[in-house]
Amino acid sequence: MIGLDFGSMDYYGIGFSNIRLPNSSKSYIYKYNTRLNTFPEEVLLHEFLHSLERTAKEYGYERPELHDYSKYGYKNEILTGQKKWYTDYMNKNISTSNGKIGLPEQIFTLKPAKNSNFKNSQLINEFKQPQNILEEITEMVSNVIKKFTLK
Repeated sequence: MIGLDFGSMDYYGIGFSNIRLPNSSKSYIYKYNTRLNTFPEEVLLHEFLHSLERTAKEYGYERPELHDYSKYGYKNEILTGQKKWYTDYMNKNISTSNGKIGLPEQIFTLKPAKNSNFKNSQLINEFKQPQNILEEITEMVSNVIKKFTLK
């Protein structure tokens, strides 16, 4: 996987995950190719799981560490990466001598445990569609302005 990720980081008490991908649109990371990357979204899933792992830890839930896959007999496969590990991790289906472990089911319904995780949040309207003609015109003008100011 070409990309750089920093998971479960902390900046002044605010948790975050940073994902940086290559700028080139020619990079294979943006395309499915069964010989190279059948699971290219792995880095995104990995960072999402770090956020769930952090929330589980803050709520006091027992769970394995995300990076301990080899400790439980999982391997980083050539084409699929750690897909099996992530699937079992999310479904609490990792076999141990004491039974099945993984993320607790409740974790998928909880918000991060600390209010500080929301203090600097911003609403992203990237996928908001115009609702009327005025919004449509405003969006078109904004896009034209962005296009000329980026050059």
